Amino acid sequence: MHQQPRRAQQTGPHVTDRTRSGQARPAARPYARDVDVRALLHPKPVVVLRLAVLALVLNVVLVATGAAVRLTGSGLGCPTWPRCTGASVVNTAELGAHGYIEFGNRLLAVALEVVGVLLLLAVRRSAVRLPRSWSRLAAVQVLVVPLQAVIGGILVLTGLNPYVLIGHFLVSFPLLLAAAALVRRCLDGPAEPRALLVRPELRLLTGALLLSTTVVLALGSVVTGTGPHAGSNDVARLPFDPRSVTQLHADAVYLLVGLTLATALAARALGAPAAVGGSVRALVLLEVAQGALGYAQYFFGTPPLLAGVHVLTAAVIFATAAWAHVSTRGPLPTSAPPGTAGATPARLPATV
Repeated sequence: MHQQPRRAQQTGPHVTDRTRSGQARPAARPYARDVDVRALLHPKPVVVLRLAVLALVLNVVLVATGAAVRLTGSGLGCPTWPRCTGASVVNTAELGAHGYIEFGNRLLAVALEVVGVLLLLAVRRSAVRLPRSWSRLAAVQVLVVPLQAVIGGILVLTGLNPYVLIGHFLVSFPLLLAAAALVRRCLDGPAEPRALLVRPELRLLTGALLLSTTVVLALGSVVTGTGPHAGSNDVARLPFDPRSVTQLHADAVYLLVGLTLATALAARALGAPAAVGGSVRALVLLEVAQGALGYAQYFFGTPPLLAGVHVLTAAVIFATAAWAHVSTRGPLPTSAPPGTAGATPARLPATV
């Protein structure tokens, strides 16, 4: 018999083939990875968490790169602002390595602002209704980063005025605090109300710890203003005796270490949550390392590399102190027995 020619097998994304048992397979989709528009317009809380962590990390990195600008003498690598030069927004080859370092620091600030805007949008457009406090914390990133950029511009236009430099440095730390507080809330979840998870005395201790850390940072910036690393040649320095301000800074560090040890003992005695106790114990180690770096700088003439590590560690110390403080509040545990720290009712709205 004459057999009919076998029909050629059709191919293509919309063709339904069959399994060995004869059952039809579902037609393949023309695009394997369709974009979920709803997920983009209404992100999940995990997206907020990732952006908040990124903001926290970028803020620490920005402190370090700002120190690198000063320690490499690149403070005027871009001699004007908001442009890098009078004729160019970006750095040019004529500016050399200093131009690349300074302009790179400016680009990092732009990246941080973009992350801040995305963070605020993710909070406001979240698929889950989030507390208003999350929006306020995210807005800090959006509003303070441009303020820091303006202060940086004033710093350049005033020829690296040391008083402006102190303000430019210190404005980074409200950003770190807000980012740490938002990360903490993301990990805790949007449940309300937030309650005090520790004894009020321990909350006061962590607050004093955060305040003392801020004082040490401020005094450290004054030491920097009297030291050799001005950011460029022929830059005015603060009219203080370097040895006197260095001693004052060291005294503040001693007080901070003592307060940290007292807080660590109190956290252990009062059964503080792991996030609080662990952060305070980490602070003890960080402060010991930071003190060793400080003495090494003093005896070896403030080498730029050691000074840069010292600034980076200072930012990490502040972030750790902030984490300890913001971790003293959280959602009220439903299983906490009456009379425990976790069962303390929230009488006031939770702050950072």
